[in-house]
Amino acid sequence: MRVLVLGGGVVGVATAWYLAADGHAVTLVDREPGAGLETSFANGGQISASYAEPWANPEAPFKILKWLWRDDAPLLFRLRADPRQWRWGLQFLLECLPSRTRHNTIQCLNLALYSRDCLKSLRAETGLHYDELTRGILCFYTDPDEFEQGVRSSVLMREYGCDRAVRTPDECVAIEPALAACKDQLAGGIFTATDESGDAHLFTVELARLAAARGVAFRWSTTIDRLAAAGDRIEGVHVTDAEGRRDVLAADAIVVALGSYSPFLLKPVGVPCLVYPAKGYSMTLDVGAHQGAPSVSLTDLAWKIVLTRLGNRLRVAGTAELSGYDTSLNAVRCEALLKRTFELFPDAGDAATARYWTGLRPATPSNVPLIGPTRYRNLWLNTGHGTLGWTMACGSGRLLADAIAQRKPAVDFALTH
Repeated sequence: MRVLVLGGGVVGVATAWYLAADGHAVTLVDREPGAGLETSFANGGQISASYAEPWANPEAPFKILKWLWRDDAPLLFRLRADPRQWRWGLQFLLECLPSRTRHNTIQCLNLALYSRDCLKSLRAETGLHYDELTRGILCFYTDPDEFEQGVRSSVLMREYGCDRAVRTPDECVAIEPALAACKDQLAGGIFTATDESGDAHLFTVELARLAAARGVAFRWSTTIDRLAAAGDRIEGVHVTDAEGRRDVLAADAIVVALGSYSPFLLKPVGVPCLVYPAKGYSMTLDVGAHQGAPSVSLTDLAWKIVLTRLGNRLRVAGTAELSGYDTSLNAVRCEALLKRTFELFPDAGDAATARYWTGLRPATPSNVPLIGPTRYRNLWLNTGHGTLGWTMACGSGRLLADAIAQRKPAVDFALTH
């Protein structure tokens, strides 16, 4: 078949890769001049399959209220006169019910674990390198109550195949010696040895290169204007290139993988897509000759941030701000990342090299991504992965390729319909 993939982030490129592996003639279209230049560019770097629980849980509403007026809050709602934000927020509250949380957790976890396996297979097949580390992820706690809650959650997660191991402060330091600098603050930790980390942008660029060698065509610097529907099909995708030339692209299958911008393309053709941007921040430091930077990927539960070693760089990322499509940097939130990093790891790197970035992570209220068919028989979705786009990218691409080929997927995940 002729397949169009709309979106050149990590999810779109992975989708194109797996569709090309099935022998389809694939063309990927994106407004950026290259792969992975928006939300996939400078994320936290974790393949955190074992920490795929959704934000929407019974404790979330209270925490959000507590954080409402804090500019440096881990999860910040900035209420706007935006019906989509309010609709998303109301649905988020419904997803906080215990029964919904359990269902969503299983969905996210199944896909994340499957995706981690797909990534390992892809790496073995291609020899792809992207500053990857397979040293696990250590989630550390500074609040004893949160630690006890994490221990209880780990019991449930182990039932679903997660190898979460509870660790004492001393054991945490043994796993990551850099934590010795803040050992007196630790209540404990939970270690997942099978999780990974790596540079999502580098991965996306390298996979796009391999996909091009496999025959995937890329139309960069091309704006996707609209979908043209006719009956039960999308008959064309209207685009404009960098020189202002207009074109209409047709295909047997069209995949929308535009992250937070997916709803704008889908609404005019009547396809529901309750995805809203969760603005995330990151900071990248040069480690240089500094000896205090962690080499195992860490999650700081108190501040909801991750710290990941990418070669000779340290990536610190996290927080979520639901404030629309504004991509300007909030100095308070940037400074909070820098301050927290050096509170924990005084010799982590050169603070003068700190480079800040922000991106719009496409979140559904449930945190379960939208993957599968739509009301149009040639239009498919692969969007709404929230903070887990890098974690779920390979599994989502493989899953969608299976669905398009009408094969039974190798993962228990409910496709959209």
